[in-house]
Amino acid sequence: MIDAHAHFEFYKKEVPQVIEECRKELKAVVDSITEYRKTHVWKSWELLKPYFGFLFPTLGYHPNEARRGNWEKVKRVEDFIWEHRNKIVAVGEIGLDYHYAENEAQRENQRAIFQHFLELAVELKLPVVIHARDAEREAFELVQRYGVNAYFHSFTGSPELAKEIAENDHPIGISTGIVFIPEIRKTVEALELEDILVETDSPYMSPFRGQRNKPCYVRMAIEEVAKLKGLEFNEVERITEKNTVEFFRLEV
Repeated sequence: MIDAHAHFEFYKKEVPQVIEECRKELKAVVDSITEYRKTHVWKSWELLKPYFGFLFPTLGYHPNEARRGNWEKVKRVEDFIWEHRNKIVAVGEIGLDYHYAENEAQRENQRAIFQHFLELAVELKLPVVIHARDAEREAFELVQRYGVNAYFHSFTGSPELAKEIAENDHPIGISTGIVFIPEIRKTVEALELEDILVETDSPYMSPFRGQRNKPCYVRMAIEEVAKLKGLEFNEVERITEKNTVEFFRLEV
């Protein structure tokens, strides 16, 4: 199994323990090392670097940080991405999150910084990992405008939009939230299996109430997709793993 999106850095001192636990069940994890509040990409990079090879990093700037409009920090993250461009598999996560943007000024900051990193991805010829909440249509339109390959991680928009995104060759992330979010189940029903990557968004979106999520719980997402599609677990695991390897060009 491969978890297409997680954040090991948020486990802090528990990182070695959680990674060793996950190694027993997973082939690989794509970790979106993202600038967000005090979780700086350069600190997370150093924390996780010993595990590269099992863990495949992306680098990005979270929209909930982007709403602050701190262009000095944007420049620092951009420079860090340039420095490590040959070691990452995508730019992200980046995007739009209007759920937490408190006013139009914050939304405009998100838009400007999102487009800045889309331009960077075009320059670097890298795919992007998209975080879109209450702004899925706008994020999709910007992705199309810039002509980048995009993974819409932990998608919770409408099944109709998910299908449109997938028809434009952008994979959709089905998270472990499928256990408790009906919209995700409807999205799975609307999509072909070839359009789906499975993820946990750990330590968030836990399928177990009151517990932190872990990348090895990606099994739950695969199980639920298999039930909805009427397929065997192994078939869903094989195809979603292939989808992830091909999108990120993972050497596993």
